Amino acid sequence: MANTRSRRYKKCLEGIPTTPVSPKEAIQALKGMDGLKFDASVELVMHLGIDPRQADQAMRGSMSLPHGIGKTKKVIAFCEGDEAEQATQAGAVAVGGEDLVKKITDGWMDFDVAIASPAMMKVVSKLGRVLGPTGKMPSPKAGTVTPKVASAVKDFAAGKVEYRNDDGGNMHIPIGKISFDVEQLEENMMTFVDFVKKARPSTVKGTYIKKVSVSATMTPGIDVAVVS
Repeated sequence: MANTRSRRYKKCLEGIPTTPVSPKEAIQALKGMDGLKFDASVELVMHLGIDPRQADQAMRGSMSLPHGIGKTKKVIAFCEGDEAEQATQAGAVAVGGEDLVKKITDGWMDFDVAIASPAMMKVVSKLGRVLGPTGKMPSPKAGTVTPKVASAVKDFAAGKVEYRNDDGGNMHIPIGKISFDVEQLEENMMTFVDFVKKARPSTVKGTYIKKVSVSATMTPGIDVAVVS
């Protein structure tokens, strides 16, 4: 198979550490890569020793990082009445009930996060097949089904991140932009890593955190040494 890596990617590989390094060293190496001509997003990947098939080992939720992630999100809210007005004031790009469900069913998907009040889930449940595969279906575990709709809209619009493991036990979350200070990226990274450590499911056996790496848009990953 032909090597399809870009010249910029190959250039980035030249300075990559060959063994896991400290969080600070990993971020410094990432910021020092040649060819980063734009404000790339920085992503943390954690490979966990969980069994994704077991419901009690699934990792899913949401959290705010100390320095945000450097971008805002388009948030919609399934709510009505006073809640709808409050959600709009909090920054929701669309609010509604059956009308918003129909809009999405008809193909509109120009949003990043969907928030719903508990009372609206009987209506929103119709969107399971549409929003489920994209990870946008409101869920209590992710903090996107809540009686405090306006507050959730504000938090997610400001960059609150959702996390969930994939079928391989991996979690990918953005931790900021390459333009962030080293200290800001390091604190965002370790806030999430420490959170994951404390959230270890009691039924997990053996090594819990198997691998951690950090990368920027279109760069190779750099392995990070953290204590499991």
